[in-house]
Amino acid sequence: MKLNRSEQNPILSANPKNEWENMVVLNPAVIFDDQRQEFVMLYRAAGDTEKHYIYLGLATSKDGIHFTRQSDKPILEPDYEGADGGCCEDPRLVKFGDWYYLTYASRPYAPGRYWLDVPKPWIDPPQSGPAYLKYNNSATFLAITQDFRHYKKLGRMTDSRLDDRDVILFPETIDGKFVRLSRPMNWAGKGFENEKPAIWIAYSGDVLEWGSPALLMKGETWWESKKIGGSCPPIKTEYGWFHLYHGVAEKDDSYRVGAILLDLKNPSKIIARTKDPIFEPEA
Repeated sequence: MKLNRSEQNPILSANPKNEWENMVVLNPAVIFDDQRQEFVMLYRAAGDTEKHYIYLGLATSKDGIHFTRQSDKPILEPDYEGADGGCCEDPRLVKFGDWYYLTYASRPYAPGRYWLDVPKPWIDPPQSGPAYLKYNNSATFLAITQDFRHYKKLGRMTDSRLDDRDVILFPETIDGKFVRLSRPMNWAGKGFENEKPAIWIAYSGDVLEWGSPALLMKGETWWESKKIGGSCPPIKTEYGWFHLYHGVAEKDDSYRVGAILLDLKNPSKIIARTKDPIFEPEA
């Protein structure tokens, strides 16, 4: 099994007219809205600024390929004086009843140009304070919406002491429990079964408060040798929950895509897993 690139790529590009998205757009969540009969995309965006705040924008499409922006402003942005003050990024969407549930990663401080070795004087936490501030950790937050334009932020849904992202909700409850995948960066190495960051699974009756996560899977092959993480919400099939995940290789630091099939009634059980990547960078 291999995934093929669309000849119509890119389907969305940075917008030089808006400062908040004039540098990059990436890592979107896409869901089909049955009521409006259209694909809805929430995309991560950032401008070419020193602090590099990260936002979510909104675009829609009738065919899943040709997307049109719906606003010149972000539809979700950091609460600059709050816990998600640095960024709203890497969204995932699922629907429960009449509400869409959005998970997004954030940090307390704007990350700055993290690909450059430059000072970030605005990151000045108390050294005796919480780890979330001290290390500018990633945590994952939850918001809900019915129209993709107005959101109720519900707060943090991962442990602030962990650098935990790639948080994905299953699109339905199982035995009355919400199911979550995540990738806590700190839970690896000495004292853990996994040498490198891996995918963990947890269950909850509340969606904000979670039981103790258990290791679901760890990297096994060369293209997963640095870390793995979930990519998008699982799809329910007659054979099991079909889930795409990503692996990062030590040798080239590149991201590649694999797939797993999880048991419908017990998603902690892996039925099948691809050995080779099904999608990878082109030379």
